[in-house]
Amino acid sequence: VTLSEGARAGTGRELGMLDSLLSLGGLVLGRKWRGRAMDSVEWEGRSLLKALVKKSALCGEQVHILGCEVSEEEFREGFDSDINNRLVYHDFFRDPLNWSKTEEALPGGPLGALRAICKRTDPGPVTIALDSLSWLLLHLPCTTLCQALHAVSHQDSCPGDSSPVGKVSVLGLLHEELHGPGPVGALSSLAQTEVTLGGTKGQASAHILCRRPRQRPTDQTQWFSILPDFSLDLQEGPSVESQPCSDPHIPPVDPTTHLTFNLHLSKKEREARDSLILPFQFSSEKQQALLRPRPGQATSHIFYEPDAYDDLDQEDPDDDLDI
Repeated sequence: VTLSEGARAGTGRELGMLDSLLSLGGLVLGRKWRGRAMDSVEWEGRSLLKALVKKSALCGEQVHILGCEVSEEEFREGFDSDINNRLVYHDFFRDPLNWSKTEEALPGGPLGALRAICKRTDPGPVTIALDSLSWLLLHLPCTTLCQALHAVSHQDSCPGDSSPVGKVSVLGLLHEELHGPGPVGALSSLAQTEVTLGGTKGQASAHILCRRPRQRPTDQTQWFSILPDFSLDLQEGPSVESQPCSDPHIPPVDPTTHLTFNLHLSKKEREARDSLILPFQFSSEKQQALLRPRPGQATSHIFYEPDAYDDLDQEDPDDDLDI
């Protein structure tokens, strides 16, 4: 998701989340493609996108929504009238090619609207929400989309224009499971802030990767929840104690129930095992039996007759080996 660094004003615990998502430190002036947010089937990202849109609107920024994937009514649902009045919605859901020729529609489709908003002369900060990058990737070549976003991040004010350059931040929602590694990697290389949604045990988390020019990338994981009014609530990560355990009403399964052998020894079996002398154990009884043969026990002898090549020199028994 491209994230607005202008969302600084206000109070509440959600500001720490916004600071992590939007900037990770410092304001950057100029027109920037700030990043993307990746969600999945299990962890949807539109709620987070709407939460960031709400915070940008409350901070006094101009907020433009390029709606392609859901209707305007569905996107505005959940916002109060004050927030909805601050949003400028460009509806590309009902008429993506502007066949109805409405006057309020910007030419060139979503990318044309993106370029037109970035060329504005108003010096105030602007946030543009792309809902979604996945819709654009399914209808446009990946190279076209990447070139448009790259142009946003490198767009300068017109020569001779003395008006201050307004800050443009872009928020883009991407459904990662719909695309291969090529398009996802291309967009990732362009984004300055990348947020990947996930979680465990029903608790959502955001893995935030921030790239700064001439700096090493930084990353962190933030656990959060989104309230019904699209406010962010920071949460602690799940601990081992807080993770739900198995249902106490379901009896545990004993893995030794249906074994064909016994894993335990009785007292008599343990005594018999301890008194058993194994063949490889050299006990004192075995030693005495070898040294003192019993009467009538057959004895054995070893006879050795040296040949002509045997070395009988006791001082150097290995002389024949030439070592």
